[in-house]
Amino acid sequence: MSNAHPMPDDAIATQRDAFTERFLQSLSGTFNIFAIYIGDRLGFYRALAEGGPSTAAELAARTNTHERYVREWLEQQTVAHILEVDNEKHETDARRFRLPAGHVEPLIQCDSLNYLAPLTQLLAGAVRPLPAILEAYRHGGGVPFGAYGMDLREGQAAINYPAFAHQLAHEWLPAMSEVHARLQADPPARVADIGCGYGWSSIGIAQGYPKVHVDGFDLDEPSIERARENARRNGVIDRVHFQARDAGDPTLAGQYDLVTAFECVHDMSNPVGALRMMRQLTGGRGTVLIVDERVGDRFSAQGNDVEWMMYGWSILHCLPVGMVERPAAGTGTVMRADTLQRYAMEAGFRSVEVLPIDNFFFRFYRLNA
Repeated sequence: MSNAHPMPDDAIATQRDAFTERFLQSLSGTFNIFAIYIGDRLGFYRALAEGGPSTAAELAARTNTHERYVREWLEQQTVAHILEVDNEKHETDARRFRLPAGHVEPLIQCDSLNYLAPLTQLLAGAVRPLPAILEAYRHGGGVPFGAYGMDLREGQAAINYPAFAHQLAHEWLPAMSEVHARLQADPPARVADIGCGYGWSSIGIAQGYPKVHVDGFDLDEPSIERARENARRNGVIDRVHFQARDAGDPTLAGQYDLVTAFECVHDMSNPVGALRMMRQLTGGRGTVLIVDERVGDRFSAQGNDVEWMMYGWSILHCLPVGMVERPAAGTGTVMRADTLQRYAMEAGFRSVEVLPIDNFFFRFYRLNA
């Protein structure tokens, strides 16, 4: 039996009411997330931004959608304070709805560091295989990455694109001065980008360093197909090559000056083996850069300012994906610095350096062979 003193009834009621309020706020936020998902995927926000205030019929015509559904969505968005209505007292068909200027950047400016709309697509993907996730919780095992579908692939690529386009080659890599110099020098440096997804990290490196050659590796064939198309559209197909295969091929050992892995080590069933492979790719001479989540150094009930989100991704996606293969490290999204350091030491690295890069979401680890 517990020795804790029982709470008085009024304290229990206060605690209950506070939790109930938080619960309902969370429900409201969930409805808003999926309503934003609808508006993003159907192009409603962009049509409002580019075409100006619109009636439901006008917006439906511009987006080739059904007016009755559009009207319900517009009213929901207004009640949620995402859109504004010019005159709520007008007849239903005459009401005009607008996208506030301050909401444009988070919702439609895909190259902005403030672009948030892809998070809704990510969440839609993360809940897609909920029955399989429940089975994994009951019986162990995991959920394959492919079960999460295109929403998760596309959402992940879109939410990281601005940082890869604007910060990767201009802020992150220059924090390693000798690496930055090598990427600018002759003979052209070679980079291996592990877990490259849609390829935006590989493309960002190639665009920032016009001499380098980048090989992007990912086991997900649909992601690699999209990465190749992105490389073609961005004019770097001659220097960026994507492969749907394991980069542990012994013939690749020692060929790379830099190996990168962005937000993927915590998803791996065998992170030590993957890090050992990355070390081999550099021949023990190059640099390995791991970019992962900026979680706290240790667990606390309060958490840090990003852990509420990282635990959310972990329980729905990252931990189940990382538990598919056996044996599995079971890392999850909340990979703390000492965990990564332990993996690196087991993989044969001499030391791990946390780079002095100020970023809200990411921590940057340089692994030294």
